[in-house]
Parts: sequence; structure tokens; C-alpha cells
Amino acid sequence: MSISSALEKTLTNTSIIAAIVETLGTILLGFWLRKRQTLSQDAVKTLTSITMTVALPLLAFTAFLTPLNHQTLVQSMDVLIWGLIIYVILIVTMPFLYGRYDKDQRDVLGVLTAFGSTTFFGMPIAGAVYGAKGIMYASVFNIGYRVFLYSYAYIKMSGEQLRGEHIKKMLVNPIVIATFLGLILWVSQNWMPQISISTGGKTSQVAFYRLDMTVPWLFAWMKLLAGLASPLAWLAIGANLAQMPFADAIKNRTAWYYSFNKVIIVPIIMAAIAILANATHILPVDQVAMATMVIMMATPVATVAVNYAMAFNHQSLLAANTSLISTISATVVLPLWIIIVQLLGELPIFK
Repeated sequence: MSISSALEKTLTNTSIIAAIVETLGTILLGFWLRKRQTLSQDAVKTLTSITMTVALPLLAFTAFLTPLNHQTLVQSMDVLIWGLIIYVILIVTMPFLYGRYDKDQRDVLGVLTAFGSTTFFGMPIAGAVYGAKGIMYASVFNIGYRVFLYSYAYIKMSGEQLRGEHIKKMLVNPIVIATFLGLILWVSQNWMPQISISTGGKTSQVAFYRLDMTVPWLFAWMKLLAGLASPLAWLAIGANLAQMPFADAIKNRTAWYYSFNKVIIVPIIMAAIAILANATHILPVDQVAMATMVIMMATPVATVAVNYAMAFNHQSLLAANTSLISTISATVVLPLWIIIVQLLGELPIFK
């Protein structure tokens, strides 16, 4: 397929266009509502809390309530491994992009560049474009992210030793619990007690906890709540943008340079790794897995990483500026990455 025909196919794909419009439109709506004071600061915090403790965990969990498919299982394990490898690569290489800065700035910018808002920003977009499979891959990919965010990033930003309370905080996170629970149930479903289900005149055997088949009315309610993740997250992103001071951040050249690295260079690295993996047949991934990983890498700075900078007084003003500029940049650039990964998916190595 030629580039022009691949581009035409992508730009005429209604699901992709709809995902882009939904994302940008809802972020802009959140910005407008906050500017008009229709959404108060407390309301924005409530939106974020509901998204992180209810909607996103259910989004992750329900994505695993599907039949166990060997190909998808293999892909998920490859995504898990790449999710660990990419953070090792970013942790080692990102500080070199800031060689002209002093050590403290270099260390902070390296951490901020390595860790993006993959959960709050990336997962809803992956789900909007690629559905349950995109959410599944995003959830598995995020395992590596959380391992390093709550260990390496904390140690680097705090200068302290990793303590049990931080490991506990990582393990009791609702999204982490939902991801691991969903993954374990999905992988083990063929070995669990089975229930006969009749659908369309055919009888099939499914694990007793496959709520989508055994208790469809409960699954429908869970999907309804999971469906809140995207609009609530995007509203909160737009509202948070409206609360940030623009004047100083926009003048900060370092914040713009950082944002270029975060939403352009980092996803390019991820895309190059995925292409190389498929070309060499080493942990190859399919088009949806590749696209999901690239989208996750094109997200703005992780809120937790910024909070580390604030809490330990490590370049806190710089971290705040990078948060604003990278969020604006990601909002503009992510739709382009959605189109690019669709075009990359047309390459023969992803077929």
C-alpha cells in the first residue's frame, strides 16, 4: 500500500477521527467550563478522584473479561517486557538530552522525560481508538511504568532510600490491583470452574467469573462506569490547564525543549524499537500493541513525578512549567501520533 493510500485510509477512518474529536473537544470543554467557573477547583479534584479510583480501575479490569486468545496472550507478554525495557532505556538515555544543564536540573528533567501521564492521559485515548484490546495492552504496559515510577523516580527525586510505605502505596493503588487481578483471571480462565452459557443457540463453557457472560447486567453496569474514564479524565485535563499560570511557563525555553523531547523524541524511540523488534522478530508486536505503546509514550509529564519535584523541592518551578507546556503540546501532538501509528501499522512487518 502506498503512503498516499494509507494516509487516505487513515484520515477517512471514522473511529480515528471520532477519537481525536472526542479527546480534543472534551479537553477544550473542560478548559472552558473551568474558565467560566462552572467547574470549581473542588469539582475538578472530585472528577480526578472518581477517574482514578473508580472509572480507570474498572476500565482496566473489564478489558480482561474476554476469551483467552493465544495470540493476544503472547502479545500481552511482549508488551509487558517492552514496558520494562523502555523505561530502562529512557532512564539511562534521557539525562543526555540535558547535558548543558547543571546536575540537579539534568536529573530532574531526565526523570520528567522518562515518565509520562500514561494512566490518566494515555489509557483513555488508547481505549477510545483501539477499544478493549488497547486498554488491555495499555494496562499491561503500565506495569513497568509503575515499578520504576515508585522506585527509581522516587529515589532519584528524593535522595532517600525506597521504603516499605512507597511499595505499599504502589501495590494498593486501585488501578494496579485491577490490572493484576484482571490479568490473572484472564490468563487462568480456562483452568477455572466452568459454567455453560447459551448464546445464539450455541452452548459454550466459560469461567464462572466471566461476568460479561455469566452476569451480563452487572457487567453492563461496570462498563457504564468504566466508560466515564475518558470524558472525566479529559474534562479534568482541560480544567487543570485553565488553572495553570501561563505567562511564566510560555516564556520558559527549557519547558518547551523538554516538551519537544517528551512528546516527539520519546515516542519516536518507542516506535523505532517496535519496528526493530518486528524486523528482527525479537518480541514482535502487532499494530494495535505498537500503536498503544507509542501513544502511551507521547503523553505529558506524569503528575506523580511533578509531585516528587514539589515535595522534595527539586526544581519545583521548572516541573510546574514542564507540566503545563507538555500538557498543551501533548494535546496538540497526540492526534498526529494517532495518525502516524495508523500509517506505521500499514507496514508489511505489522501484518
